[in-house]
Amino acid sequence: MSANNALHIAVLGGDGIGPEVMAPALEVLRRIEATTDLKFRFTDAPAGANNYLATGKSMPESTVRLCEEADAILLGACGLPSVRYPDNTEIAPQIELRMHFDLYAGVRPARLIPGVPSPIVGADQKGIDLVLIRESTEGLFASMGKGVVTETEARETLVVTRKTSERLFEFSFRLAERRKARGRANGGLTCVDKANVFRAFAFFRGLFDEAAQRHPDVRTERVYVDACSLMMVKRPWDFDVMVTENMFGDILSDLAAGLIGGLGMAPSADIGDRHAIFQPCHGTAPDITGQGKANPTAMILSAAMMLDWLADKHGLESAAEAGERVERAVDKAYADGIKPMEFGGRNGTADITKAVLAAL
Repeated sequence: MSANNALHIAVLGGDGIGPEVMAPALEVLRRIEATTDLKFRFTDAPAGANNYLATGKSMPESTVRLCEEADAILLGACGLPSVRYPDNTEIAPQIELRMHFDLYAGVRPARLIPGVPSPIVGADQKGIDLVLIRESTEGLFASMGKGVVTETEARETLVVTRKTSERLFEFSFRLAERRKARGRANGGLTCVDKANVFRAFAFFRGLFDEAAQRHPDVRTERVYVDACSLMMVKRPWDFDVMVTENMFGDILSDLAAGLIGGLGMAPSADIGDRHAIFQPCHGTAPDITGQGKANPTAMILSAAMMLDWLADKHGLESAAEAGERVERAVDKAYADGIKPMEFGGRNGTADITKAVLAAL
């Protein structure tokens, strides 16, 4: 925190609808600032496909330095399908920042908000409130940019290390304990892997078992990823906190988003020992850019996650309360009838923003 006690937030709007959903989130944070003792200092910085087109880099060094100095990082969405590196991969500074800052815990909450339709029968009565924690620096993603391709085959390497897995599991157990203490859920933690087939995942599960012995008050389960996919569709309300490898988490987190109304409802964070980035799970949606159709809910809820993380990091109880206020405001906006265009409604970015601000 800076000398005037203002929380310094690096703001990376990104590409496509990224800046369009970022603006409502900043409005919400300014409303929080006006009604609490919290103070923010926002600094904009370039990153993404448009910056690559202009400069040949996904982001300048000044953006990385800003992120290093900031108390937290807000990111809209980065990348465009038509803009790619020479190896044909998309511009993804969000992944580069994960690696640079060692942001090993990808936190993906999936909570069904009142008034939001779920494809799962009975979800509106039983509720869905789970958090999927995706290891974000290793697994199959450790091979990003390092794969070997010949005329006859392609190889990528999956990596699981003790150091990262132990930190990941400690983070996961602590989150399960915090949720239970808050009355949020039952405090359970599920390890999702493929330990019956791959030695790397047997190693991953073994490290989970070691961590479980250090947290005997947390109820634990171990589930293979294929069975987990089935269970998430049949009875998602049985899950509380889930922890898994990078690629599995990449896939399961989108499945979880589908259970709660879509990616426009799905916030996320990438958290390390010192730094954290908060961003919606969705992409840049170039097909609707500039049309006022983008759903800013995931970005607003990501800002609420940032407040909760800042509260934990700096001991700011008012920030935790502010994060809960933002969540309640989103709930009220949807309970009162807001319906985004992504699931058949008529409400665009401005309508949703106005409803959330009114609820605040």
